[in-house]
Amino acid sequence: MRSHPVVLPDHLQQRIAAAAQLRAQGPRGRYAPSPTGPQHLGNLRTALLSWLISRLQGGAWLLRIDDLDTPRNRPGAEAAILADLTWLGLHWDGPPLRQSQRRGLYASVLSSLRRSGGLYPCRCSRRLLADISAPHGAAPVYPGICRGSPPAWGPQQGRLPSWRLALEPGWLTWGEQLGADGRLDAQGQVGDVVLRRADGFLAYHLATAVDDLLLGISDVVRGDDLWAATAPQVAVIERLGGTPPRYWHLPLLHDATGQRLSKRERAAGLEPLRQRGLDAASVVGMLAASLDLVPPGARLSAEELQQQWSLEALRRQLRQAAKT
Repeated sequence: MRSHPVVLPDHLQQRIAAAAQLRAQGPRGRYAPSPTGPQHLGNLRTALLSWLISRLQGGAWLLRIDDLDTPRNRPGAEAAILADLTWLGLHWDGPPLRQSQRRGLYASVLSSLRRSGGLYPCRCSRRLLADISAPHGAAPVYPGICRGSPPAWGPQQGRLPSWRLALEPGWLTWGEQLGADGRLDAQGQVGDVVLRRADGFLAYHLATAVDDLLLGISDVVRGDDLWAATAPQVAVIERLGGTPPRYWHLPLLHDATGQRLSKRERAAGLEPLRQRGLDAASVVGMLAASLDLVPPGARLSAEELQQQWSLEALRRQLRQAAKT
């Protein structure tokens, strides 16, 4: 689905044009952790594969810290993320980017969308939204209850509304490199997504989409639990007149019995492995072996892993891993 792009101020148009030029010059990937605690092994495997896919294409690899949800941020978490990536040999290009320093960009985009009529205020309560959630565990789809309401953006009964993006009928599609075809019905399977929460916090979908667009990102590598989240981000990017990246949704990390790791196991991070005497080469080998990229017990650096694979061979192997 290609919506009519919104009219943007000159400074945003210039940034989008500059980002498109960067993307045209070569592939650009990114890793975008949140500083909410230690990076678990699933996070670190995603970082390794994101780095590898960028380097196999001869592209840049950026590090973006997704720190907008300030109540969840933890002191020292960002420094720990940088230290873990450096220890594993995953070196990024340029200084780390922080979403907390880019709020002005997101606000400009929101203002433009609002002026264009692409947003509407929503005052549905959490209880109401819970009542309309889809049955049988399916993702809830907002049915547009507040679409026809008067555009009252101010507080009512001491509460501000959330801001939703009105999606047009049609399909949202994206280039999916590994998993199921990137295709969801905008109104039937996605629904009008919140871009600014009622508490004033900017929503994940807005910030992620704006950053991927304005940084010229060509390849997004992340867990397949975020596959459905791609559709609203594609909707934002296309509404701004951009082209979505290619998406690589990796299978989630599981334990030896095939079970998805529990929060406690995933949250352990690198420290327990270091305490067991594992060095960086052992950890890189362990993460790569979990996707059958190397034999179990292999020890190698990230650069040595890069030397063993081509992009096409890696894509075939990851597709196979996604099916099992």
